[in-house]
Amino acid sequence: MNPRRTLLVALAVLMLAAGANTPVFAQAYPAKPIKIVVGFPPGGGLDFTTRLLAPYLTERLGQKIIVENKPGAAGVVALTEVARAAPDGYTLIVGNIGPLALAPNMMAKPPYNPVKDFTAIGQVVATYFIAVAPANHPANSLREFFEWGKKNDGKVNCASGGNGSITHMNCVLLNQVGGINATHVPYKGTSPAMTDLIAGQTHILIDVLAVLGPQVKAGRLKALAVAMPRRDPEFANVPTMAEAGYPQLETSGWQGLVGPAGLPEEVVRKLSGALKATLALPEVRERFAKAGTPVFERDPEAFAAFIKAENERWLPIIRASGAEIQ
Repeated sequence: MNPRRTLLVALAVLMLAAGANTPVFAQAYPAKPIKIVVGFPPGGGLDFTTRLLAPYLTERLGQKIIVENKPGAAGVVALTEVARAAPDGYTLIVGNIGPLALAPNMMAKPPYNPVKDFTAIGQVVATYFIAVAPANHPANSLREFFEWGKKNDGKVNCASGGNGSITHMNCVLLNQVGGINATHVPYKGTSPAMTDLIAGQTHILIDVLAVLGPQVKAGRLKALAVAMPRRDPEFANVPTMAEAGYPQLETSGWQGLVGPAGLPEEVVRKLSGALKATLALPEVRERFAKAGTPVFERDPEAFAAFIKAENERWLPIIRASGAEIQ
């Protein structure tokens, strides 16, 4: 064959191969199991969300979703791992307000930038809180708790799911609003904090209704107020923070799926599409609603803008409180 013709044929073959490989590679995702990290121990709100989503995402993506709990530093350890992972769509995390908007702003040298070091895939739910005390605590309302706290100055403990979490900020607000001096006691997630609260080793916890609610129904904890715009039908006798006289304590959280910065657009589109389809299912929406974490969707662009706005919102509050974590 003519050498010139041979070269042209070879170039044509290479160009065809390159043109064919790009879309095939994109369409092939996912080609192996996907790991979704949970930055807290089993039994907490993020663990509940991730494990509820996992089988549905497995079905829609055609690959197994592996849930891996990696607690530490109020979710910062897990977020750090994801921030440093390869941007290929095989390491993701369901993050919340703590490690994505609060904890990094309390650190002198945060291990990641919550706005720049992640790719937003979609918000999943809004999370509401409930203030609870041990079942045998003498206070039956927030007002009574604050009165008890003032009489027991220096002896009151407020539990949280970890330094830098929204529950940490709830303790800060509890002191500011109630005029008490509760000592902040951080745990590695809601589950261990709840366990010690039930045992009476701490005195109050304001955390996710989805996790604490069943303990209230079982009589192991006492509900003081819910941090919601209106009363929860499952706890019709429990007043809202505003009804209790403390609207400043009406904080709320959120949870959403993110991956490392630089995820390919095709991967983001496939993941967000699978997430959107899952959240549209009536049985999924019902399970989240019953757990006190109603579905609240944001697409990748809206969720990225929301994370940025949340960082800007909480930064001055954190600085004014003086809250710091090492």
